[in-house]
Amino acid sequence: MGNCAAQSKKSAAEIVPHDSVKVVCPAVRLHGSPTSTLTAYIRFALLHKAVSVRFVPSDTPDFGSETPVLQVGSDTVSGSRETLLGYIDARFPHPPLTTPGYEEETTPLIVRVVGLQHKSISWHMERLVRWAEDLAARGGKGSVNPSVGSPRMEVRKFGRSYSELLELMLEHAQMEERVVFPILDMADRGLCKAANEQHARDLPIMNGVKEDIKSIGVLDSGSPICQEALFNLSSRLKSLREHCEQHFVEEDRDLLPLMEAVELSNEQQKRVLAQCLDVMQATHSHLFNFLLEGLLPREAMQYLDLITSCGDKEQMASVLRLTVN
Repeated sequence: MGNCAAQSKKSAAEIVPHDSVKVVCPAVRLHGSPTSTLTAYIRFALLHKAVSVRFVPSDTPDFGSETPVLQVGSDTVSGSRETLLGYIDARFPHPPLTTPGYEEETTPLIVRVVGLQHKSISWHMERLVRWAEDLAARGGKGSVNPSVGSPRMEVRKFGRSYSELLELMLEHAQMEERVVFPILDMADRGLCKAANEQHARDLPIMNGVKEDIKSIGVLDSGSPICQEALFNLSSRLKSLREHCEQHFVEEDRDLLPLMEAVELSNEQQKRVLAQCLDVMQATHSHLFNFLLEGLLPREAMQYLDLITSCGDKEQMASVLRLTVN
């Protein structure tokens, strides 16, 4: 699961910021209702630890329907989300899921959400840049990694990854343009004009990359024309990465901090966040695991905390279940 999950093998197409040490662990069982938001949340947390977890769907009186029960060896633990997460982090310390003091964070909710989305997009972009560099270096010839298949299969996989990233980026931009920027413009008219222009500026490059991938998919692998097309793809992706990095730095440094000056109440912040989730429906349905893949485990848990702080409970439960099914 990319950034969120431990991996022991790396290729030029992968960027993993941490490696898990394989340890002998006691049997881990999680009892709870398959429809419980808290159960899904704890299942997601356990996915990031180097342990084998058996989920036992249960609505029996012994375990209850809403509060999950965690069994680790001879230990049996139940209680609040904080109690269960604290036990999991204490029993299986790496990688850490929680950040001390994060609960006291005063940064507006939407600023935190946008910042985490920036991190995920940047991670996926860097991954594709490295992958494209590797493709260009091989000139379209087969990879030593059998998991990517033949050259044509690898290009198709690359294309799917880019299409997912493109969809995430477009929804992210729409969310900013429709929800975040109008709030800032109400406080200072024209404040977000440059940011909107940057979104429009990057569209030709984004679409150009998509067309490059389509063209490479029908070329003869290893031919001079294919090699040239791969170098062009790599160059265009690097240019897109540079534009994204500059844009995100400027937003994170100069624009988004001004949301605090708008002084939205807690309820207003939750409504704004709910509006953002409405705009990004695809991202928070079939692309949700893709988004989380670009985050460190503790960042993924923070993102889940943020989006579950607002909106309909049933809707949030369905989003959480996407991460463990």
